[in-house]
Amino acid sequence: MTENNRWEPLAPDVESILAAESDPLLALSEGRVPAIICRQAYSPVHCQALIKRFIDRGLMRDPDDPAAAERDNRTRIDIGTSLANRGSDKEAFLAHAEDTRTLYGTLFEGYDDPVKLLYGVLDTLAGKKRAMTAREPDGRQYGPAIFRIHYGGHTYKPHIDHVTLREKRFNYDVTRFDHQFAGVLCFQNAMHEGRSTQAILHRCMWTPEVQESIATDTFPDYALRNGVSNYTVDLEQGDLYFFNTRLIHEVPAVEGDLPRIVLATFIGYSPDDPEVYVWS
Repeated sequence: MTENNRWEPLAPDVESILAAESDPLLALSEGRVPAIICRQAYSPVHCQALIKRFIDRGLMRDPDDPAAAERDNRTRIDIGTSLANRGSDKEAFLAHAEDTRTLYGTLFEGYDDPVKLLYGVLDTLAGKKRAMTAREPDGRQYGPAIFRIHYGGHTYKPHIDHVTLREKRFNYDVTRFDHQFAGVLCFQNAMHEGRSTQAILHRCMWTPEVQESIATDTFPDYALRNGVSNYTVDLEQGDLYFFNTRLIHEVPAVEGDLPRIVLATFIGYSPDDPEVYVWS
């Protein structure tokens, strides 16, 4: 078990994680660890090959093509279906999710499927629980995962991700879960003068009081006043990690010419639920 007075991740591989913690997802739900990190879970060579495929298929812009940035100056491009962005129209969201599953059915041909890899690791960590793509009671499925491509300047201020607490969506079956996690597979780091964009997880669970500091952009002051520590997640290409999205977390601005690319999921978990739902 991880010592209560220390806040260190479970790592570096599934075997070591399960040897240190018999129920790692429970530890994550209770905030006893900042993250679960699996180093080199996916091949960096396959990451690089698939990024080229994304560019060739027009799914993301080529960072080496200045004209592409003039045509499309978005700092974030998604390959997949986002519940946060599309969930206000449930029928449209579910239809878009079906298109994503069709796309993913061929997108990884010739390479290891990174979505299956993520689900497989999660399923092992979940023990007797079964990890599966989130679905509504009528069987219609959500998006299984999403690629998020962040270009220069894109940042995430201190925030939480939560289907009800943040997005205020109550008409989806994933609201039944007590806890929400995120799973993130690093496909490419943004690098600038030796620095890479990383996630910072604060040892602070969301409360209405904390929300006030988030809404007023004063969380750094709140953290200083309350002695809130943090953990910086350092990732290399192919590393996979999971964290509790009720933790206040942030990502510094992307620097340099290379975009930061991740395969991301959200995860619904309850200690007494035999299923673990995964969506994007």
